[in-house]
Amino acid sequence: MKVKEKVKKPWPTKKAMIQIYEKNLWGGSEGEFYSGEGSHASELLDPYLKSVSAFLKSFQIPLSVCDLGCGDFNVGQQLIKYTKAYTAIDIVPDLIEFNQHRFKNLNVKFECLNITEAQLPKADCVIIRQVLQHLSNKEIKAIVNRLYAYKYVILTEHLPNESFVPNKDIISGQGIRFKKNSAVDLLAEPFHLKMKSKQILTKTLLNGNKACLVTTLYQIF
Repeated sequence: MKVKEKVKKPWPTKKAMIQIYEKNLWGGSEGEFYSGEGSHASELLDPYLKSVSAFLKSFQIPLSVCDLGCGDFNVGQQLIKYTKAYTAIDIVPDLIEFNQHRFKNLNVKFECLNITEAQLPKADCVIIRQVLQHLSNKEIKAIVNRLYAYKYVILTEHLPNESFVPNKDIISGQGIRFKKNSAVDLLAEPFHLKMKSKQILTKTLLNGNKACLVTTLYQIF
């Protein structure tokens, strides 16, 4: 009797993210990899690039950077020139393959990894732009445990512009915690990120000032 080989089922978050790009749930044309307005709208991107670029340029010896959740790489491609080395990671295999071809002339290394489980590349600084907001608390906690390998963390999150309850749990996918009047706060329960210092780099108002896109720099050690 032949025993059927066990096939490993796709990790649920991976399956969800693949579906987002296949169905263009964040916008873009059919067959196009598009990571949403947060990665393309100039009113959101320009302040971010200005502040993050200034931070990266402030070092006499450029930092190495690991980009967790690089998406279509419209953001990362504009930061590479300020770094010593740049590694871009995403969980969607076809997206990484596309990026490898599209950006083959840039000094960047693309890797397809599950950032909650994999050993992450070494770097001085990690960038996480609008990624954690789509993940469950369990997955975020696993990522937080990996952040202590880096000296700096540049985190961008979509937040309510008024008081909110941090870190209400969600199922990973396209949505975020905003409808629950919640958002990710790494310093609050259950994450309790230990850090040396915290600095707000940018805060851009959204949705008639009901929400904001905040980029925070954490120095870990």
